[in-house]
Amino acid sequence: MISDRIIVPLDVPTLEDAIATLDKLPQVSFWKVGLELFVGTGTQILYILKERQKRIFLDLKFHDIPNTIAGACRSAKAYNVDFLTLHATAGRQALQAAAQAVGVDDFRPKLLAITVLTSLNSRELAFDLKIPLELPEYALQMALLAKESGLDGAVCSPQEVAQLRRVCGDDFLLVCPGVRPSWSQAGDQRRVMTPQAAIKAGADYLVIGRPITAAANPVEAWERICEELAAVG
Repeated sequence: MISDRIIVPLDVPTLEDAIATLDKLPQVSFWKVGLELFVGTGTQILYILKERQKRIFLDLKFHDIPNTIAGACRSAKAYNVDFLTLHATAGRQALQAAAQAVGVDDFRPKLLAITVLTSLNSRELAFDLKIPLELPEYALQMALLAKESGLDGAVCSPQEVAQLRRVCGDDFLLVCPGVRPSWSQAGDQRRVMTPQAAIKAGADYLVIGRPITAAANPVEAWERICEELAAVG
C-alpha cells in the first residue's frame, strides 16, 4: 500500500502528546521517533509503538567516533526498530563500525546515512560549512560513502533523490524528509517537493510531519495525501 511509504514524525515533547497523536491517527503504520521525544521521555514510546504493531524510524542521527557509534547501534538494535540514522559525516570507519555492530540478521535495523540536512541550503553549505562541492554533488558523495561502507540507504532531500537513485541503484533505500503537499506550508524546510513528485523521482519513503500532525483535521490531511499518492500509481 502506498500509505505504508509515509512516515509520520512524533515531534512532540511528552509521552502524553505522543500517545494523543497515535490515537488521532490509527491509520498510520510507520512513525518516526526523533531527538525531542526520545531525549524527553526515553524508550517507553518505542514499546508503545511495538504494542500497537507499528513500524519505527528511530531518527537519532548518531555522530561520534567509531567505537561510540558502534555501541550506540548495538544498543538501539535491542529496541527492534526498523530504521536507524547516523550522519555520513562521521566518516567511513564510523559507518563501517555501525554496519558491523548491527550485523546481518533479519531483526536488525536498516541503517540510513544522513547526507545533508534539509534545513540547509547551498549558500550555508558553502559559506558556513566551507564545503567546496555543490550541494547535489555533496549529497551524492555522502550517499556513495554510506553505500560503500555497508549501510542500507540514505536520508536525502527529494530534490537530490533522482540522482541518488540513478547512481546508487534500486536496492539502496532512499528516505526523504522535506516533503510538503502543495497546499501546506514549507516551514523550516529549504529543499522541498510534493509527495507525488518525490515518489516519481525515486523515493522509497516520505517523511511528512506538520502537514498532517499540525492540520486542523489530521485524519483528513492524511487521507488527502494518500489519495494524491494513489493517483501516482
